[in-house]
Amino acid sequence: MMKIPIENIYYLLCYAWNKLEEKDNVNVSAKDFKQLADLFAKILSNATKILLKRGIDRSYIEVSSELAGIKGKISISDTIKSNLLSKQKTICSYDDYSPNILINQILITTLRSLLRIDNLDKDLKDEVRSLIIMLPEIDTIPLTNSIFRQVRLNRNNRFYGFIINVCEIIYHSILPTEKPGELTFTDFTKDENKMNQLFEAFIRNFYTLEQQKYTTVRTETIYWQFSSLDSKARQFVPEMHTDITLENDTHKIIMDAKYYRQTMLLNYEKERIHSGNLYQLFSYLINQEDGSARSAQATGILLYPSVQGEYDLEYQYKQHPIKIKTIDLNTDWYRISTRLLSLIEN
Repeated sequence: MMKIPIENIYYLLCYAWNKLEEKDNVNVSAKDFKQLADLFAKILSNATKILLKRGIDRSYIEVSSELAGIKGKISISDTIKSNLLSKQKTICSYDDYSPNILINQILITTLRSLLRIDNLDKDLKDEVRSLIIMLPEIDTIPLTNSIFRQVRLNRNNRFYGFIINVCEIIYHSILPTEKPGELTFTDFTKDENKMNQLFEAFIRNFYTLEQQKYTTVRTETIYWQFSSLDSKARQFVPEMHTDITLENDTHKIIMDAKYYRQTMLLNYEKERIHSGNLYQLFSYLINQEDGSARSAQATGILLYPSVQGEYDLEYQYKQHPIKIKTIDLNTDWYRISTRLLSLIEN
């Protein structure tokens, strides 16, 4: 069974989000926490303190309200319906430079939801309460997946990107309990699909940031090299997208990162590589060949997090080295980093 230390989960997330600089600025030691709910509450608390020091982001929003006099655009029909003219008042719409904007609404809503988590540390709850009081008046909103997709950031408020990432993972990790108004924080590391996406994004961004040998790190679309394929037949052929492709002028690596909570070498009580994973990697290598020496000699790597022990299996198909590698996520970060860099050296 896969068990990853909380500190390493935080590293995985920050690499996957491409937010290492923000992680250092927020300055949270994940070693101090035994449960994920407390870790994320502390991260969001520290990030909110930074926002308060820098200044909460504001923008112009249209406001409609009852005024003594006129400001902006008067709504004649609403003013007459409300019988305000006799009182020398009007209903006007005008632009207000306000903190009551989407990114702050997501933040305040998430902070308030933390107060409802059943087993959140009491001191952290007190810390969150004090921050809510310090924030200006901002509306709470119902959070949905689409709300997070609506966030638009710019160079001046890019720090909010880290905050929105944290808010989104909290949103996806909380569920109502049997007690009305109370929430519980679920351990997303037990969800194999979520962890597979996280593991893949972490590996891709790690190589983007931490190595210099390969100039390009990307997800590559590979097309089937059928000799004849008309447009009607083509629509039934599945697309192929690599998890990570690393390239320079002379070398190419295609890497598939696969996360399993158990072990990748488990099949009918015998140690075997998952056949589907191997077939997929083999298809990538065959169909990416474009006549160049680089593609003809491309290396294929299947990378798994290890459960017990590490594997370094190597095979050869024509000019393609094929490697099965594991990475121990239950060790210190220096060893994880060193191991990942060593995989692409030869």
